[in-house]
Amino acid sequence: MLKEDFIKAMVAEDIGRGDLFTRISESKEVRAYIIAKSDGVFGGREYIDVLAKMYGLALTWEVKDGEAFKKGKKLLFIAGESKQLLSLERSILDIALHASGIATMTNRYVKALEGSGVKLLDTRKTRPMLRAFEKYAVRCGGGINHRMGLDDCLMLKDTHLKTIDDLDAFMQEVRRKIPFTSKVEIECEDMAMVERAMKAGADIVMCDNMSVAQMKEVVVFRDAHYPHILLEASGNVTLETISEIAQSGVDAISSGAIIHQATWIDLSMKVL
Repeated sequence: MLKEDFIKAMVAEDIGRGDLFTRISESKEVRAYIIAKSDGVFGGREYIDVLAKMYGLALTWEVKDGEAFKKGKKLLFIAGESKQLLSLERSILDIALHASGIATMTNRYVKALEGSGVKLLDTRKTRPMLRAFEKYAVRCGGGINHRMGLDDCLMLKDTHLKTIDDLDAFMQEVRRKIPFTSKVEIECEDMAMVERAMKAGADIVMCDNMSVAQMKEVVVFRDAHYPHILLEASGNVTLETISEIAQSGVDAISSGAIIHQATWIDLSMKVL
C-alpha cells in the first residue's frame, strides 16, 4: 500500500463523518510540538512527512528516523490551521508511537548483537495491512527486512516439505520456474534435514528451534562442504538468548518479537 493511501485510510478511520470540534471552533494558525515522555529510538518521520504534505502542515524536525532520544526532548514542531492540526493529532501520534515502539525494541536486539557480525532480521509476523509500515519501523531500529511477502523468496517450511515427495526433483523444477534472482530458503530442524537441504541446492538454510550446540554443528558442516550457503537461526529468540545464538556462527537471526512484542513508548503533543 502506498504511504498516501495508508494515511488517507488512517485519517478517514479517525475522523469518520467529521470532527465534531471543527463545527464549533474558530480557525486560527497554531503551533504545536511532540515531546518524549520516555526514552526511545524514533520512527515514523517518513510517514509524518507525507501526511504533512497532504494536509498542509509545516514541520520542523528535531530528530531523524533511527535516532535515539531521551525523555523530555521535543522531537517535532508543527504549524498549521488549528482545526486541521487538531483533527490530525491522533493520526500523527499513532504513527510516531507505533513506529518508534518497534524501532526501540528492534534497536535493543541490534545492540545485543554488536560485535558479532550477525544480522538481525524481522519476519512476516506483522499486523494485517501494516506490513510495509512495521517493516519500515524495523529498519528505523537498525534491523534488516526478511521477506516482504511470498513473492520475493521461496521458503520451504515444515508444512511445505510435508507435501514434497522428492526434494531434489522439486528443487530442479523450482530453478526452472521461479525468477532467476529469487533465493530459496529451506527450514531445517535437525542435521539430517540440513544435509538434504544443502545437497538439494538451498541458498539459505534456516536452523529452526535448534540448540546452540546443534547450530554450531551445522556451521561446521556448511563451512566444510557448502560455504556459499547462508545460515539463519530462528525460534525462541529473546534478548536473553540472542547473544548466545550469535556465537554459534550463523549469518543472521530472525525474530518476530521485535514487532509483535514491541510496546508503544510515551509521546505527547502540546499546543504552544
